[in-house]
Amino acid sequence: MDYEQIFDQSFERCHSGTDPQPFFESFYSRFIAADNRVAQLFHNSDMARQQTMLEKSFYRLLMFYTTNNADDYIEHIAVRHNRHNLNVSPDLYDLWLDKLLETVSEFDPQYDERIELAWRLVFSTGITYMKHKYSH
Repeated sequence: MDYEQIFDQSFERCHSGTDPQPFFESFYSRFIAADNRVAQLFHNSDMARQQTMLEKSFYRLLMFYTTNNADDYIEHIAVRHNRHNLNVSPDLYDLWLDKLLETVSEFDPQYDERIELAWRLVFSTGITYMKHKYSH
C-alpha cells in the first residue's frame, strides 16, 4: 500500500479542496477540550493567533515527514515546548495525534484503518522529534 498516497487523498478530502479552516477549528476545539492540561496551556491566549500557529506547525510537521529535516521553525517549537520552557508533557503529543485523527474521521467520509495508519505514519516522525526534544 502507498500510505503517502492514501494520506494525500485523505488530506484533500479533509480540507474540502480549498478551505482548511473548518478542519483546524474542529481539531483545536477537540484538543483543548480533551485534557485540562491542554486547556491550561492555552488559558489567556490569543486563540486566533494560536490557531494560526497550530496550522503552521501542522504544515511544518508535514514538511518534516517529506524532507526528514527539522527546519528552524520545528526546532524553535520543540525548544519552546520542552521541559525547560512551556513544559508540554510528551504524552500530550499522543493526545494531539489522537484528536487529529478524530477530526480526520469527521471530515473524511472514507476514513478507515488504512487512512488512520497513513496519518499516524506521516506525523510520527515529527512527534517523535518533539518528544525527544522535551528533555534534551
